Amino acid sequence: QVQLVESGGGSVQAGGSLRLFCAASGYTYSNDCVGWFRQAPGKKRERVASIDADGSTSYADSVKGRFTISRDNAGNTLYLQMSSLKHEDTAMYYCAADTPNRGCWYLDSRDYEWNYWGQGTQVTVSS
Repeated sequence: QVQLVESGGGSVQAGGSLRLFCAASGYTYSNDCVGWFRQAPGKKRERVASIDADGSTSYADSVKGRFTISRDNAGNTLYLQMSSLKHEDTAMYYCAADTPNRGCWYLDSRDYEWNYWGQGTQVTVSS
């Protein structure tokens, strides 16, 4: 049974940094497209970043140059390093995975098709 558990969220001032973690059980990230999404109150869920089986990464324009997605070699932990945080980054952040791999090129615009989700971790950035 696949379980994804996020951690690392919290409150930070604008300009600060946070690192999010997503621990997987019953699953390894290495062979699939995995990613981070976020949803702010009253707003649609949006994809933040994704990393494919070959290590290629993709980011939303709003976070490019500030956020970095990565995973550990064992394939059990997914990370999101967030720097230069802005108030508009405030949201609940979710990790997600899709298996068997259909490719991030396919999934990045189809958040409804990702088949595993964590419960979320809150990030609050004060201006």
